Amino acid sequence: MTPLIGISTYREDSAAWGPWRMPAALLPLGYPGLVQRSGGLAVMLPPGDPATAPAVLARLDGVVIAGGPDVEPGRYGARRHPRTGPPAPERDAWELALIDAALAADTPLLGICRGLQLLNVALGGTLVQHVEGHVGTVAGQFGAHPVTPLPGTRYAALVPEEFGVPSQHHQSVERLGDGLTVCAVAADGTVEAVELAGRRWVLGVQWHPEMADDTRVMADFVRAAADHPSHPVG
Repeated sequence: MTPLIGISTYREDSAAWGPWRMPAALLPLGYPGLVQRSGGLAVMLPPGDPATAPAVLARLDGVVIAGGPDVEPGRYGARRHPRTGPPAPERDAWELALIDAALAADTPLLGICRGLQLLNVALGGTLVQHVEGHVGTVAGQFGAHPVTPLPGTRYAALVPEEFGVPSQHHQSVERLGDGLTVCAVAADGTVEAVELAGRRWVLGVQWHPEMADDTRVMADFVRAAADHPSHPVG
């Protein structure tokens, strides 16, 4: 069966389309498009009650934590940097619950940009709240830079060569979360990808694969999800 992949979404208090302006759950089309091109079915997971995350995960074959706003620094015991963006407490709580539920159920998990950072925080890591001079730091614009895989990692097996990626971020991994392994870095040493050993499939990337044509990472994630059928509950 074609695996069902859930993708977390933005929550916006005031979004506009046609004559309408109202609260909305938003997701750039690149995310479901990449899942679909890689052989999966995509569904949106708007922020909800964190207590329902295990029931949601029970109906999914894999989950993607999408990019978005900065993680609240209090989540990793830090004081707010002047350049840190506005908090998104409901999304933080929801996505942390999704990550916890995915890890508990050994459901394949892919974190993209903020998703990598939130995975790191969920496992006890910390973040650099503002990376000076890193590419793709201008709001609303994607930069591009090469990423180098580290030998012996899942990511290196999928993408063995240095590879140019689209990015838009100003935060990065500082202290690595428990059990995570760095599997790709930028030229300036920024952690660009992490993976969690001993799990079916857990990987986080700092860049935005949904903004490019390469499907190698997502296709491997979808294959892992196809081998992990969901089990509907009650």
